[in-house]
Formats: sequence, C-alpha cells, structure tokens
Amino acid sequence: MRQGLWLNGLGRFLAAAAALLYPERCRICDVERATVAEGYVCARCRSGRYGVRWIRRPFCERCGLPFEGALTTRFECANCRGLGLHFSKARAAVLATGVVRDAIHRYKYHRALWHEPFLARLLTDQAVPELLCERWDWLVPIPLHPVREREREFNQAQRLAKRLSAASGIPLNVRMLLRVEPTKTQTRLTRRERAANMRQAFALRAGVSVCGQRIVLIDDVLTTGATASACAQVLRAGGAGDVCVWTVARGV
Repeated sequence: MRQGLWLNGLGRFLAAAAALLYPERCRICDVERATVAEGYVCARCRSGRYGVRWIRRPFCERCGLPFEGALTTRFECANCRGLGLHFSKARAAVLATGVVRDAIHRYKYHRALWHEPFLARLLTDQAVPELLCERWDWLVPIPLHPVREREREFNQAQRLAKRLSAASGIPLNVRMLLRVEPTKTQTRLTRRERAANMRQAFALRAGVSVCGQRIVLIDDVLTTGATASACAQVLRAGGAGDVCVWTVARGV
C-alpha cells in the first residue's frame, strides 16, 4: 500500500517536472495550449489563415501537384510529361506552406522532434486509407548520406516511415537503399539542376533483391520529384514491380 502511494507520488512529481521542462504550449505561436500528442501545434495554428492546407483533387496523377479550378478529368501536368519520372505516382497529404512549412523546417534542421507527432499524423491520416486499397510490400524511407545523417543526428524520412508502418501494417525496410553520393542541398537548385544533382546518388544495398516488389518511398517533402525519381530509378532497374511516393507535404 505504502509502495503504491509512493509510486503514485513519484509519478505526479515526474509529470510536474516534465510540465516545467516541456510546457503544453504551442511551439509555433507560443500562446495557445498544445500537447505532446499534438506535436506542440495548437488548433488555432492548424486551422488559421496559415494553417494546414489538405491536398484534394484535382491534382496531377503523376506528381500530385494540386490545381485550382473545376477540372473533372484525370490528367498529368506538363512538367511531368517532360521529366521522365521513374515513379508511377507521388502523393502528399498537405501543402508545404504556413505552419506545415515552419514545423518541417524546425523538425528537419533544428531537431525539433516534438513536431514529429503533428507531421506524422498528417501523413498517416491521408496515406493509410489509400495505401490499404492496394497491395504494397515495403515502405522505404529515402536515405541520407551517412555524413549528413551524422550531422543531423537522425533521418526524418525514416522516423516518419516508422510511424506510417505502425499505422498501416506495411513493413518498413531501412536497408534496401544506400545514398552513395554526398549531394549538395537541393533548396536553391532549379528543376534541371536538382535532377543532375541526384544522378548516381543512390544504389541498392549489396545482396538486396527487389524483383517484383511493390515499394512506397517515404520522405518529408516532395518539390520537383528529382530525389524520389532517382531512388525509383534504382529500384526499377533492380526489378521492382512498382514504385510510388508518399510525403507529408508538397512544395508549390
């Protein structure tokens, strides 16, 4: 009995200490209440003027780029027709704007891991229903070069893919692809420069067979699709039956 009371007291003390270290306050606006389960992003930030913008049809069937208007037929955008992308389709949950863009930037470059539940929930809410309509063998996060991963201390794509795997039941494979070239950041490159930068950047790990496998590549953001396409090219050359892409956000 006394031990139980002591443990309850210890639990309350630890909870109070955690609240002091990690107060339940939105890390975007620093005003409204937000919990760890919400990724420290409050309801007002999620739904406000610069809040979450879900991607709905119409969008390009290949790259998932959304278009405004009353389009009623399925279509592929002009950019995709000229690029020769190697994945069958790319989909994203939301646009990389406002609160989503801020959360991804902090998560990715400033190790703001507290935003992960927020970003992962966006991905799983959209991706799981669609993925379960088809058969997929593996979720494969786009790998970082070892040097970049040591600098960042984690691979955001791998962490998001792990959460999507748990939500969907599709197994995670983090040992299928290697990043063999330490490419420079894509942020300031043109579409053509991004494609050139990714050429020969990835390889299948020795001894890995992907023959006939249906693979979903996972990343945080898709912009031009150059990185995902380079990964898909390696997988298709290795015999993969199909490769699609899912990301949290879509750059515009």
